[in-house]
Amino acid sequence: MATLSIDAERLLGRLRELGQIGRAGDGRLIRLAGSDADRAGRDAFVAWLREAGLDVAVDRIGNIFGIWRDRVNTDEAPVLLGSHIDTVIDAGIYDGSYGVLSGLEVIETLKAAGFAPARPVAVAAFTNEEGVRYAPDMMGSLVHAGGLSVEEALATIGTDGTILGPELERIGYAGPEEPGFLKPHVYVELHIEQGPVLEREGVSIGAVENLQGISWQRVVIDGAANHAGTTPMSMRRDAGHAAARVVTFLRDRAKNANAPTVATVGCMSFEPNAINVIPSHATFTVDLRDPDEGRLRAEEAALAAYLRHLAGAEDVTISVERLARFEPVTFDRRIVELVEDAARNRGLASRRMTSGAGHDAQMIARIAPSAMIFVPSTGGISHNPREHTPDAALVAGANVLLDVVTRLAAE
Repeated sequence: MATLSIDAERLLGRLRELGQIGRAGDGRLIRLAGSDADRAGRDAFVAWLREAGLDVAVDRIGNIFGIWRDRVNTDEAPVLLGSHIDTVIDAGIYDGSYGVLSGLEVIETLKAAGFAPARPVAVAAFTNEEGVRYAPDMMGSLVHAGGLSVEEALATIGTDGTILGPELERIGYAGPEEPGFLKPHVYVELHIEQGPVLEREGVSIGAVENLQGISWQRVVIDGAANHAGTTPMSMRRDAGHAAARVVTFLRDRAKNANAPTVATVGCMSFEPNAINVIPSHATFTVDLRDPDEGRLRAEEAALAAYLRHLAGAEDVTISVERLARFEPVTFDRRIVELVEDAARNRGLASRRMTSGAGHDAQMIARIAPSAMIFVPSTGGISHNPREHTPDAALVAGANVLLDVVTRLAAE
C-alpha cells in the first residue's frame, strides 16, 4: 500500500470545533468530567464516530469507544487508540483531545484507503483523565484496567459536592458495558508533550519509553490561632510557617538532587485566613514525581521524616492523607521502536523520552503493551489557554500514529 496521509483539514477542523465546546461566558475553556460541557463534547465525538461508521459503546464509568470491525475477525483483540476530552479549568484545546481525534482520523483514513486490518481498531475517550472535579485523575482508564472498582469510582464525591455516578446518568453517559469489556491487543496514545524538550531540541517526534511515577498527598498542619501583634515569635504555634518550611524543604531537596525528581505544592489554604491572626490550620497538597520507583519511595520517606521532625520543632500536629499513588511505567519496547521507524520513514527527527505528566496510557499499560507519541508544545506550555502546537506538527504526529497503527493492525 502506498504511503497514506491523514486528512489534515478534517483533523484540525475537529480540534478547533471541539475546542469551542465548553467555553464559559468569559471565554475560558472548561469541560470538567460529568458537566454539561462534558456532555456537549461527548455528543460531538459520538456524532463523529457514527459518521465514520464505527460501532459506539459506552461503559458504566462513561468511557466511550468507537470500534471499527468491518471485514475483520471480531474475536481478535483490537488495536486501541485514544486519550481524553475532559479539560482543566481555563484549558488549551490540544491536551487529550488531539489524541482522541487523531485516533478517529487514523481509522477513517485506513477505511477510506480500503485497508483490511487483521484485527479491530478502536478509539477511546476515557472519562475524567484530568481529575479536576473528581479524584483520582486518569479515573476512566484506571477503572478500565481494573485498578479501581467501578462502584468506588461512581461513588466519588466531587469538589462541588456532586457524585460522579448520578452526574454521568444526568448527562446520558452512564453506559451499559462493564469496564474492561474491550481488552486491547496494544494501546497507542498520541499527545502533545506538555513540556519544552522537543521544541528546545528541534525534534519533531517523541517516542515515549517510560512515564514518571506519581505520589499525591494532602498534608494538614494544626497549630494555634493567636494575635499577630501580641504573640512573641518564640511562643507561636504557627501552622502557616510550618507549611512554608515544607514548601522550601521540598524545593531545595529536588533542586539539589542529581536526579529528575520534581516536587510541587499546588494547593494551600490557611485558617482562619485573616491578616492579623496567626494561622491555626494549614492544608496543602504535595505532588512528587520520578521515573524510578526506588527514588520516588526515597522522596516519600524523606518527606515523612521531615514532617515528623517539623511537628516537634514547631510544636504543631501534622497528618497526611494519600490522594493517589502510581508507580512508574516502562512502555513496550517494540511499539517504541515502531514509532521511531515511522518517524524516520517520514523524514522526521525523533528521540526517546520520559513523560513527566500522567496519561491514560500508564493505566492501560497494566493490561496491554502500550506506548505514547509526543509532538512539540510551543514554550512547553500546557493546562493553559496559550497551549499551542503548530498545525504541521499536529499533522506529522497523526501521520506517525497512522503508520504505527497500520503495522500493528496488520498483525
